[in-house]
Amino acid sequence: MNIKDLLVKDVMIMDLQATDKKGAIDEMVQKLYDGGRISDITEYKEGILAREAQTSTGLGDGIAMPHAKNSAVKEATVLFAKSNKGVDYEALDGQPTYLFFMIAAPEGANDTHLQALAALSRLLIDPDFVAKLKETKTPEDVQNLFQSAEQAKEAEERQEQLEEASNNNQDTNRKFVVAVTACPTGIAHTYMAEDALKKKAKEMGIDIKVETNGSEGIKNRLTAEDIARADGVIVAADKKVEMNRFDGKELVNRPVSDGIRKTEELITLATSGTAPTFHSSESDSSEEDGSADGSVGSRIYKDLMNGVSHMLPFVIGGGIAIALSFMIDQFIGVPQDQLSMLGNYNEAASWFNQIGGAAFGFMLPVLAGFIASSIADRPGLIVGFAAGALANTGGAGFLGALVGGFLAGYVIIFLKKVFKGLPKSLDGIKTILFYPVFGLLITGGLMLLVNVPMKIINDGLNGFLLSLDGTNAALLGALLGGMMAIDLGGPINKAAYVFGTASIAATVTEGGSIIMASVMAGGMVPPLAIFIATLIFKNKFTKDQKDAGLTNLVMGLSFVTEGAIPFAAADPIRVIPSFVVGSALAGGLVGGFGIRLLAPHGGIFVALLLSHPILYLVFIAIGAVVSAMILGIVKKPVPQ
Repeated sequence: MNIKDLLVKDVMIMDLQATDKKGAIDEMVQKLYDGGRISDITEYKEGILAREAQTSTGLGDGIAMPHAKNSAVKEATVLFAKSNKGVDYEALDGQPTYLFFMIAAPEGANDTHLQALAALSRLLIDPDFVAKLKETKTPEDVQNLFQSAEQAKEAEERQEQLEEASNNNQDTNRKFVVAVTACPTGIAHTYMAEDALKKKAKEMGIDIKVETNGSEGIKNRLTAEDIARADGVIVAADKKVEMNRFDGKELVNRPVSDGIRKTEELITLATSGTAPTFHSSESDSSEEDGSADGSVGSRIYKDLMNGVSHMLPFVIGGGIAIALSFMIDQFIGVPQDQLSMLGNYNEAASWFNQIGGAAFGFMLPVLAGFIASSIADRPGLIVGFAAGALANTGGAGFLGALVGGFLAGYVIIFLKKVFKGLPKSLDGIKTILFYPVFGLLITGGLMLLVNVPMKIINDGLNGFLLSLDGTNAALLGALLGGMMAIDLGGPINKAAYVFGTASIAATVTEGGSIIMASVMAGGMVPPLAIFIATLIFKNKFTKDQKDAGLTNLVMGLSFVTEGAIPFAAADPIRVIPSFVVGSALAGGLVGGFGIRLLAPHGGIFVALLLSHPILYLVFIAIGAVVSAMILGIVKKPVPQ
């Protein structure tokens, strides 16, 4: 099968009418359905949107390659669409998109299909070819252009193979780079990055070998000899690739889109001698600075978020179950002299309380276990779980489990260095015996010491949380509410949210956390403020922004703060301070009135689990209106 067979004339759009991303996707998916190439619009579109959520397929230079591989596709197809006006497709270079290739691959796509799709991707790297494509008038012009280009490409590849064979027989002093390209679906970006790197390396007089991790599997696999000979390594990938083989090599680790658009920068850095040296988890090297995985701070943040993200389902599920037990007892009734049994008095309430308590019991071990796992891979998991359990039984609480997770991870790293020199015949036994036994004993012993100061800190913090009322609660609520709006899902936002979730465990017997209620209120304000501002100040927003206003209403009510990010990114100086004021106001009001919440997520959908749901929603509305009014005043009108 060749590219011409995939580029079906009946589903080409030579004058795309849509002007925004949503409209363009809808128009192209409908064309595929009308042409009988897909069986279900909704299912196929979900695949397209899921891929877009990972990173925009608007590659820049006027080209976009949205793609999906699922059971809704009847036959492998590439829909070609051309926009004469240009589409705001959220491309990586921020420029309008004119050429679209919507790839529809069936769930069981064979190698022939995938090879053809890979070849299509490679052709779009050539700017001369793209320029000619923009001039096409009919579907026949498009097919003929691709057929000619494909034949020329095959001839060029044969010539490259001859040159490569010739170069291999010569002793050359040219620099040599190895690279790996990979994207989640492995259809388009993987091969475009491969071709872009090869083309730029040739221009720069540098030899390169590129391994692709695509839908066809691993192609052109790098050998140990290739890696040993390389002056540097480039990993342009949006999914996990085999990294340990690059231990000790200077390595540049970037998204696959950089492999397409920033090829010269990547190759220059990889061959300059200044790239970070990569150390695998099995390495015995003690050099920690310049890690190819990023700065120390970003690495710690990544490890912490790995633990928090795995912990949250236990907190959310357990918190809501416990909150339901309180609701049931309040609804059925509890005698005044038995109020200490609230949540456990009636049998039905007791069931929910037991279920929620079981989930809560896993919270700290899971937090510590997955922090350790992020640091030391699988061997860190068991030691981290044990550290979290010891923090729980020792009264060290959330902070103790957090410290225990990092402690467990770095103990395993230490043991990997210690056991690095063991004979290879013992490699298998290290993971199942040495790491868990010695890791458990060392970490456990250290945790017994760590728990002492951590318990003092945890008891003090819990006492502070339980005593919060009036001015103290209002000030802390305002601080945390404002933090939720500063970076909208970034490290500051996450710090406030993690503090809120940690406070739930300490306040479960009090009916919930004032802190968590303030945090959620602060996080709901920014998207709701955008919704209100786009309704009132229509001249301050573009058409696309006004269309996104309704989406922000849903996101705000659901406590998805990130819905406001595009607005903040477009005008941070005016937008972010507006958000912070409203969020801090909402958080402060919630804290000042002592409203409590046991559920760490859910927005309006967990309103019945609040101690004062109506008042809570009023305070959020006040914060959102204040933010919207400030935003409307300071934001400049959009030119008509």
